[in-house]
Amino acid sequence: MKIIIINGPNLNLLGKREPEIYGNMTFADYFSELKQRYPSVALEYYQSNIEGELIDKIQQVGFSYDGIILNAAAYTHTSVGIGDAVNAIATPVIEVHISNTFARETFRHQSFVSANAKGIIIGFGLKSYELALQSFL
Repeated sequence: MKIIIINGPNLNLLGKREPEIYGNMTFADYFSELKQRYPSVALEYYQSNIEGELIDKIQQVGFSYDGIILNAAAYTHTSVGIGDAVNAIATPVIEVHISNTFARETFRHQSFVSANAKGIIIGFGLKSYELALQSFL
């Protein structure tokens, strides 16, 4: 099984950025642990702060992978283009968020990804990614 995690803007700062919301662990450390827990899964990771690069990656893997775990971060709430990219591909997408976006600012309650995602996992910290991975298994 071939799964990719795609993270959007500012998630490269996990472990440093707002630890009261996002925790103290870097995503690189978490990803290493996840790969160790699921050695039978060909698990990849991609992160970009640039909207067009995220769309390019979704399109690149969207017809050949078994699943995409997507945390579009702030672009979730603003990017029609990312939502359209998810709609245009064949690979199923699970939308994830580390924090409970509905417990935060009102603008975070809107998602342009959700309507085109297979499912949504919100608010379980970094565990959200593992829950999404398990949904593909």
